[in-house]
Order: sequence, then structure tokens, then C-alpha cells
Amino acid sequence: MINQPPIDDLEKIVDCRYMLVTVIAKRARQLMVAQDSLDGKKPVTYAVDELYDGKLHVIPKQIPEVNVTNE
Repeated sequence: MINQPPIDDLEKIVDCRYMLVTVIAKRARQLMVAQDSLDGKKPVTYAVDELYDGKLHVIPKQIPEVNVTNE
């Protein structure tokens, strides 16, 4: 089985594999709930294609800074 698009290409779009999996899973769930026309594809495949084609954008959340002082 050939993975299209390659995982390495998808990792260039998203910072890490964990974020990649999370983004794809969330979008696939949205597609299942909305019952959008998937052109005969499975929701995960459709979500991957959207990300690769630039139709799905990832906006990372800002992590608040934490200052730790030893008293």
C-alpha cells in the first residue's frame, strides 16, 4: 500500500506527528458529524487531502509563559 501524500510532506505542514494526527482526527470527526460529501473517500483520507491541498489550516495555540521562582 502506498501512502499518498507521504507522511514526510505532511510533517512539513504541521510541526510534529502528534499534532498531525490530532488535526487529522479532529477534522475527520467534523466531516463525519456534518455528513459532508466526501466524494466516496473515508473521512480520514478526505481530511489528509484537505491538509495537503492547503484547504485545512492549522493555527497553533499560544502556550502561556510560566515563571518559576525558588524562594
